[in-house]
Amino acid sequence: MRLVSFGEPGQECAGIVCDDRVVALAACGFPGSVRDLLAGDQLSAIAAATIDPAAGVALDTVRLGPPVPDAGKIICVGLNYKAHADEQDLAWPTEPLLFAKATTAMVGCADAIELPADDPDSIDYEVELVAVVGQRARHVALEDAMQYVAGYMVANDVSARRWQKGDGQWFRAKSCDTFFPCGPALVTTDEVGDYRALRLTTDIGDEHLQDATADDLIHDLPHLIAYLSRYMTLEPGDLISTGTPSGVGCYREPRRFLRVGDTVRCAVTGLGAVVNPVIAGRA
Repeated sequence: MRLVSFGEPGQECAGIVCDDRVVALAACGFPGSVRDLLAGDQLSAIAAATIDPAAGVALDTVRLGPPVPDAGKIICVGLNYKAHADEQDLAWPTEPLLFAKATTAMVGCADAIELPADDPDSIDYEVELVAVVGQRARHVALEDAMQYVAGYMVANDVSARRWQKGDGQWFRAKSCDTFFPCGPALVTTDEVGDYRALRLTTDIGDEHLQDATADDLIHDLPHLIAYLSRYMTLEPGDLISTGTPSGVGCYREPRRFLRVGDTVRCAVTGLGAVVNPVIAGRA
């Protein structure tokens, strides 16, 4: 299944994609938000339901917001691809390097990325595979970890590099409004197969900037879930952004940061793409 949240910002409702149409799940008797669907363990019931695509609207006529616009947590993993560590001449971390993004950084898969007016010249792209937590998890065994994944989506972990290096911690640099375009849908695990075979790419125009498979992860998804749940409770709808491959702008020669007028496309095979124009932020 492909679950989406569609509508105006702050007013999104849960839908299911049927061919080239989207049907509001509330009209089918289900909760009206994706997070509530997950918390209510409704995925199997939705899969078994008879949903008429004719009851929906054309997918290309609606705005797609973040698939889980009210996610409780965005947990991110830094330095989690082997080649990304290698391009910095850094040792592979022996334990996951964790940081958080503010949930207010989320925007939809076609919404604009805004460059901060007071430091617009060091804003970087990072394609990431995001796992969506499907049920409450605490002290999860490694061998059981994948049972807690509802599905996956694409994200761009937009990063202000000067702030990231200068602040002494990463929260401001990672959490500006519009710095987490994500979507286009929550694709359930049954449609994905082995996530390690998924290919992640970033393109700006004809510049092909990132290209790797999730098999290059240092800490794989079961390890991340077991590790995280040892220290914190994971809730339905929480997001685990698993890291970015090599090829980010700050380690290229010459450097390639986002510029006003760019359109940046971050994609994962089978999941779709987030394609976002870059605009100037308000002063």
